[in-house]
Amino acid sequence: MAAARTASKSLHERILTELRHQILSGAWPPGHRIPYELDLSAQYGCSRMTMNKVLTELVTAGLIERRRHAGSFVRQPKSQSAILEVKDVESEVSELGVPHGYELLARHKRRSTAADRKALGLTEAAPVLEVICRHFAASRPFCLEQRLINLVAVPEAAEQSFSVMAPGSWLVTRVPWTEAEHRVRAAGADPEAATALEITEGAACLVVERQTWNAANPVTFARLTYPSGAHELVAHFKPARMKGEAVTRPTDAALPAAAG
Repeated sequence: MAAARTASKSLHERILTELRHQILSGAWPPGHRIPYELDLSAQYGCSRMTMNKVLTELVTAGLIERRRHAGSFVRQPKSQSAILEVKDVESEVSELGVPHGYELLARHKRRSTAADRKALGLTEAAPVLEVICRHFAASRPFCLEQRLINLVAVPEAAEQSFSVMAPGSWLVTRVPWTEAEHRVRAAGADPEAATALEITEGAACLVVERQTWNAANPVTFARLTYPSGAHELVAHFKPARMKGEAVTRPTDAALPAAAG
């Protein structure tokens, strides 16, 4: 009896591990409908009860979602960490109710430099893609996006021109991530940021640096620079020992001044 329970547990863990790998590796991208429970049970030679437990664990982990009468689908990655939310820049502009504009400034594929490896957290040289672009809220520069993509983790990014879609928007809909780190700081605009954002050099900016991993593999590092007034940090607190949260959000100061 004990041996049967052990075998059942081992099968459960093997199935869970394999399905997690399909999702986290990107083999099953966000929005992909996974095989039906009955089909998976037949594939792995297990009971539907065992497979139901596996799928329930994937739902609890936030990796899949079940839709009534439609099946189970890989969830879109959440653009939120435990303490801070940084949305896709295009979504931020949409929240302001104005048109989003995008311009690709530079795209370079290369062998990683020492600075690249430090930013991405790579332990050895690897091919990387650097993409520099800027976003507009209406006609006004809103954000300078400077991004490094680890092409070992995301080889298909090498085939993307990013001339129409920003790399951040492309990644968030196609590449799952399991861990993220955010850094937020104030900084004076360097020459590159000042030119891109059409502000004076040294002007106050909000800089958000974000790094993401997929199963311990570095995926991307991004530096998002916003002119002063385009964003604000909002914190909501509860009494001691209770969870609080903080979010960054765009402000109306990002919009062009009204004429007249």
